[in-house]
Amino acid sequence: MAMDGEKKITLREAISIGIGGMVGGGIFAVLGLATDLAKGGTPISFLIAGTIALITAYSYSKLSVTYPDRGGTVKFINTGCGINIFSGGINNLLWVSYIVMLTLYASAFGSYAPNLLNITSSLNIDAHIYSTAIILVASFINYYSIKVVGRIESIAVIIKLVILLAFVIIGAYELFSSTHLDQLSVSNWESPLNLVVAGMMIFVAYEGFELIANAAPDIENPKENIPKAYFQSVIFVIILYIVIAIITVGSLAFSEIATAKDYVLAEAAKPMLGQVGFTIITVTALISTFSAINASLYGGSRVSYAISEDDELPDQLTCQLWNQPVGLMITIFSTIVFVNLLKLESISTTGSVGFLLIFAVVNFVSFRLHREINSNKYIALIGAISCLLALCVLLIKQFSTNRINVIIAIGIVLFCFFIEFLYKQSQKYSHKRTT
Repeated sequence: MAMDGEKKITLREAISIGIGGMVGGGIFAVLGLATDLAKGGTPISFLIAGTIALITAYSYSKLSVTYPDRGGTVKFINTGCGINIFSGGINNLLWVSYIVMLTLYASAFGSYAPNLLNITSSLNIDAHIYSTAIILVASFINYYSIKVVGRIESIAVIIKLVILLAFVIIGAYELFSSTHLDQLSVSNWESPLNLVVAGMMIFVAYEGFELIANAAPDIENPKENIPKAYFQSVIFVIILYIVIAIITVGSLAFSEIATAKDYVLAEAAKPMLGQVGFTIITVTALISTFSAINASLYGGSRVSYAISEDDELPDQLTCQLWNQPVGLMITIFSTIVFVNLLKLESISTTGSVGFLLIFAVVNFVSFRLHREINSNKYIALIGAISCLLALCVLLIKQFSTNRINVIIAIGIVLFCFFIEFLYKQSQKYSHKRTT
């Protein structure tokens, strides 16, 4: 809990944590993927993904009130499943999913950065160089001062929300005069299966609400404010994403969206504000992705620390390296490797698979502990089943169209459990030797 005299987190600040966690770099990275798969039904895909996030937020709210802990998701899984290979594997997957999200944000930064440089220079620099460079800059800041990380995130949340809301207001006004408004008609929607798949591909854009769980011990009036923080932040972001999707699909031809898939939100600002709008959204994307990288580096290192503290990974991960957990350096190195090896679609698929599986387990924990946490077991069960069904649909559809994405995602999940199995076996071996 917060120490005596320490300032408590207000409801408004808790909502900001949830919104800031969701409206990070995700929307800038995955909007193009969604429109590529769902076409005119893109807003429906965001609604489908948001509905699953909202149901899962219910389980998180109940667990956060009963078990407020800075370990957040790690604490919930260990409480509901015990300390074993399964819980350890899921918690390892949470850490790796943070790394995948970092990769997604860095990839988005690398996609938007060249557009800004092209305005002032003719230099042609590979996107991977930008992605790697921004990870290194954010790493330096994390090692330099955690307070700076917090300040950057606070400022960035305000900037990106103000500009995105301005984009929404101007875009909604201009939408009715657009020549592409008919693209939103039902005749331009992809099949229901593709709408679901698109929603699951971009599910990573919603995962950030779980950061509220880490702040739960410090939220004032927790029984009332924690549920409000989850629901209000998720509902706000669902509406924001749906409106952004409507404006994007209604403002640009499908061919233009396909051409600018990696930076489609900036391209969508052109019909309204020309090159100025394109530049403003590009700068916003760079600020958003940079702040998301900063915050996720910090969060990822803390997840690895919590897992090690619960004896699900070697206790060496609780050691400090340059005044930060060793896990920070591992997180940085892994992110650089991923961002230079994986394509955006593979990154998004892997991130969505990871969080859908994690959220399925959290919903199951809520179902299993419904008496202790005073939750509706049927809502929790619907959440668990929805996550698992969505996961299956995503894997089956992706396997038929882009098999390598599924192989990478499943390979990473199995690796997380294999590492936990090896660690538990090494513990048994060490125990036998000492006895």
